[in-house]
Amino acid sequence: MTELTQTVSGRPSRREFLARMAGGTLAAGTAGNVFAESTNSPNQQPKRPAFPATADTLIVLWMAGGMAHTETFDPKRYVPFEPGMKADDVLCTFPSIKTAVDGVEITEGFEKVASVLDRGTLIRSHVLGDLGTILHSRHQYHWHTGYEPPQNVAAPHLGAWIAHALGPKNPAIPAFIDIGQGYEGNGESEELKAFQTGGCLGAEFNPFRVPDPRQAVNIVKPPAGMSLERFRRRYDTFRKMVADGVGSDGKVLNDAQRDALLRSVEQAHRLMDSSAAKAFDLSLEPKESFDTYNTCKFGLGCLLARRLVEEGARFIEVTTEYGPFLQWDTHDNGHTRLAKLKSEIDAPIAQLVLDLEQRGLLDRTLIVLASEFSRDCLLEGKPEKPVGNQVEQPAVLNELKHYGMHRHFTGASNVLMFGGGVKRGFLYGKTAPERPCTTIENPINVTDLHATMLHTLGIAPDYHVTVEQRPFYATQDGRGIARTALLG
Repeated sequence: MTELTQTVSGRPSRREFLARMAGGTLAAGTAGNVFAESTNSPNQQPKRPAFPATADTLIVLWMAGGMAHTETFDPKRYVPFEPGMKADDVLCTFPSIKTAVDGVEITEGFEKVASVLDRGTLIRSHVLGDLGTILHSRHQYHWHTGYEPPQNVAAPHLGAWIAHALGPKNPAIPAFIDIGQGYEGNGESEELKAFQTGGCLGAEFNPFRVPDPRQAVNIVKPPAGMSLERFRRRYDTFRKMVADGVGSDGKVLNDAQRDALLRSVEQAHRLMDSSAAKAFDLSLEPKESFDTYNTCKFGLGCLLARRLVEEGARFIEVTTEYGPFLQWDTHDNGHTRLAKLKSEIDAPIAQLVLDLEQRGLLDRTLIVLASEFSRDCLLEGKPEKPVGNQVEQPAVLNELKHYGMHRHFTGASNVLMFGGGVKRGFLYGKTAPERPCTTIENPINVTDLHATMLHTLGIAPDYHVTVEQRPFYATQDGRGIARTALLG
C-alpha cells in the first residue's frame, strides 16, 4: 500500500482517518517500542473506580499561551491607559464586574461567565512549576502530563490516563478527543505533539484529533468521491495488513503494536458505522444554539464538546490553539488582544455550562478551564534585557500596544471548575493585592490539581502501569493529593 494520500476538501483520506483514530504514528505512541504492561491491560475490561466517582466525563478548556490571572478571574486595581504611565504601575487593564456569587468579582468582558459562576468553583491559587526556564512547551507538557520534562519515559496525557483507567463510556466514541489544535505551520508543532499522546500506555490511547471543529463532520466520513462500500472494502484490506503485522507506514509491528493498532482501526470503523457519528455534524445543531457558540473556532469546539458529551464521550480537551505570539501568547497588544479573546470565549463557555445543566449532564461532567501560566506587565528580568524571542516592553508606556500583560509568570494562575462534584459558588485561594500578585493562600500545584480531577472520576492518584519493570503513575510518583475542600 502507498503512503497516506492528501486530503480533499478538508476530508481525510481513508488511511489518514484510521491513523487519526490511532493518534498519529504508532512509533510516537509507543515511545521506541516500550509498551506498558499493567494490571489493567488494554485487552481487559477497565477497572472499576477506586472509590465512588462524582463525574463520568471531563472537559478541559485550554487557554493556550498563558492567560493573565489579573486580567481575567482575579482582578486587581484597575489602571486605565495614559501615555507616559509606568509599566510597573499597571496591575489590571480591565475594570472588575460583579458575578452571580456575592463578593466575588472578575474582569470586564466575562459578563456571561460571571452569570454562571454560581455553578462552579474559582481557584485563584494555582501555582505552576519552577522548571528553570519559563517556556510554553515545557509548561504545557508539565500541565498536561503531570511530569516535568524531560522524562526517560513517554509521559501520557491526562486524557490518556483517563481513557486507560476507565475506557470509553460509549464504545462508538473515542475515549480521548482533542479539539482545536492544528499543527501545520506551527513553529512548535513537535513540542505540542510530545505531550498529546498516550505515551507509554500505547498508541490506542492517543487522542482522536479534530483540528478544526468546523470540519469535524468530514473526519467521520469516507474520503470525498469514495462510496461507503468502497471505503469498507479498503478498510478490510487495511485491517488484514495490520493483522499480518504491517503498519500504515509499511513498517513491521511487534505483537503489542499490532494489537493496539487493530483495536484503534476497529474503533474507527465502529464510529463511522454508529449513529454517534452525527455528533460531529454541527450543521444538525439548531440555528439559535449554533449562533451562540459560533464566535470563533474555540466556540464551535465547545459546541462539539457538548454534542460529544451527549453521545457519551469520556475526556475532551478544547483548546484556543497554541501558536507563538497568537491567542493568549500576548507578548504585545495585551489589553487589545484580551478584549477580543474575551468576546470570543465568554458566551461559548457559559453556554456550555448552561446546556449541560439543562440536559441533566453537568452534575456528572467536570469542566476545567486552565492555562500553562499567567502573565505580568514586565518581561522576565530587566525590561531592557528581553529573554529569548520575546518582544521588549518599555518601562514607560507611551503606546496602547504596550498596555497589558506580557511577561510569563508562574507565581499564580486561575482555574475555573464547573460540575462533576465540585462546590458551587466557591472561591479557593488568594493572591497578593499588589505586584507581583503571587499566591498567598491555599496554593495548589499541578500534581494536586490533577489528583483532584482524577478523584472526581474515581481514579486514585497512584494509579499506574509498569514500564521497564518500574511503576509509572498517573500523578507524579503517585504523590498527588486531592483537594477535597474543592468538592461538594
